[in-house]
Amino acid sequence: MKKKLRVGILYGGRSGEHEVSLLSGASILKAIDRKRYEVVPIGIDKQGHWLSGMEADRLLSSNMLAKSSLASTAAETEPHAIFEADAEFAAAAAVLRSGEPLNIPSTHPQRRSTDASQIRSSADLAQPGNPLAASLNVIFPVLHGTFGEDGTIQGLFELADIAYVGSGVLGSSAAMDKDAMKRLFAAAKLPQTPYVALLRSEWRIDPKRATRLIEKALSYPLFVKPANLGSSVGISKVKTRRELAAAIDLAASFDRKLVIEQGVGGPGVKPRELEVGVLGNDLPEASVVGEIIPNKEFYDYESKYEASPEDPSIPIIPAKLTKSESKQIREMALAAFRACDCAGLARVDFLMEPAFDAKGRKVKTPRIYLNEINTMPGFTSISMYPKLWQASGLPYKKLIDRLIQLAVERHSERQQTRFTKS
Repeated sequence: MKKKLRVGILYGGRSGEHEVSLLSGASILKAIDRKRYEVVPIGIDKQGHWLSGMEADRLLSSNMLAKSSLASTAAETEPHAIFEADAEFAAAAAVLRSGEPLNIPSTHPQRRSTDASQIRSSADLAQPGNPLAASLNVIFPVLHGTFGEDGTIQGLFELADIAYVGSGVLGSSAAMDKDAMKRLFAAAKLPQTPYVALLRSEWRIDPKRATRLIEKALSYPLFVKPANLGSSVGISKVKTRRELAAAIDLAASFDRKLVIEQGVGGPGVKPRELEVGVLGNDLPEASVVGEIIPNKEFYDYESKYEASPEDPSIPIIPAKLTKSESKQIREMALAAFRACDCAGLARVDFLMEPAFDAKGRKVKTPRIYLNEINTMPGFTSISMYPKLWQASGLPYKKLIDRLIQLAVERHSERQQTRFTKS
């Protein structure tokens, strides 16, 4: 009998996306093929403590998600989407919200007490001879945002010499830092909206000068963002100067570096928000193009994760585009993936000018702009990335298999690299 791969599912973390990561981790744990893999849940709480065994399970079944409306959102079906929500995951999300124990298939019970004592910190994972680290074949770090998607945890895996799902240190950190990401996009000559990068210290020392700099380079409406964060946390749409200071203060509470972008479409109109899933290592593939119609001004954190059942954001997969538009977007997604040296998976987001401008005039050829790339997008069975691949012919469970395979292949390829002369 072929030996099972031992896969660690790592979730939680210290970022503002902790709760989203718990949902992604729970969904993978419920869907992963237990006949092919021996699964080890590994959690990180909000204080940065590493948990395994029963403690990792308890992190999932805590009441941290009590305020989330994801369960009710997950249970909906939308006439504009080609998917019905995963009822099994909706039930799991409901359990998470209730604080009751999560009914995830058990790993080997006899190893639980041992596992729980083998990882207490990131240093333990990289420690030579750590029993749990040495026994893992692959880690699936379904961590979103800071300390999980920014290259820090990836550097730890490299030190520990463990295969892991997703981009390496450079790809993760470059894609996480929106300023660095945009510089790489510009070098690859990919179209994007005008923007200004601003340090928190520059804003606090001389806000009037910073405001002049922004208004000289950009036109309202603007989007103010922390450079290093995901899930649209800390992002504001700014229509006038009166709103600018509060938006910058909010973004500055999350990061020392800020990105201020010029909106697409101008005042009074909203761009189309399009997304593509990319899968692969050196020869990546692009999924079909999807579109999100947000229930708010733009697709922010509340639209993604806290929308009410009566007013949800609407996914449309595939997006209603011409063949040439779809081809252009998919090619741009692959180019963005390569520009940031990504691997494994990424979701690439675009903004497309609306068909009509603010005066109601039809736009002859709406321009398409690359917005950003996410190297560890939301990974529940109802998240956009898995849904895009479902529509492209790769169901959720098979997608998990493929990502684990890509991690093993990339780790094997890395073993061909010499790090010393002898």
